[in-house]
Amino acid sequence: MGGEGAPNPKHGEYMGPWGAFGGRPQKGIITYALAANRQRPFAGAMSKAVFNTYRRAKAQFLYIVPPFVLAYWLMNWAVEKNEYVNSKAGRLEEAAREEAAAKANEG
Repeated sequence: MGGEGAPNPKHGEYMGPWGAFGGRPQKGIITYALAANRQRPFAGAMSKAVFNTYRRAKAQFLYIVPPFVLAYWLMNWAVEKNEYVNSKAGRLEEAAREEAAAKANEG
C-alpha cells in the first residue's frame, strides 16, 4: 500500500509527504489560477467601505452608546457632588449634620 521507504513505527511504512499518499491520481478536478498582478484586492474598497462601516456601526450603536452616556452622567454627577461637598456651603451643611447627630446621641 502506498509508497516505499523506511518503516514507520506507528503505521508500518512511509506513505509519502502530505497530499501524496500513494493512491491513484484523481481525475476531473479542475484548478484555476490568476496571476498576482491581475488581481485587484482593493477593487471597490472606498465605495463599499463607507456603507459597510455605517451598517456595522449602526448595528453596534445600542451596545456602545448607552454605557458611555451612563458613564458620562455618573462622572458629571460625581464631579458636581465633589465640588459642592468641598465648597463653603457644603462644609456648613456637613457641620450642621454632624452637630444634629451629636445632639441626637446626647439626648
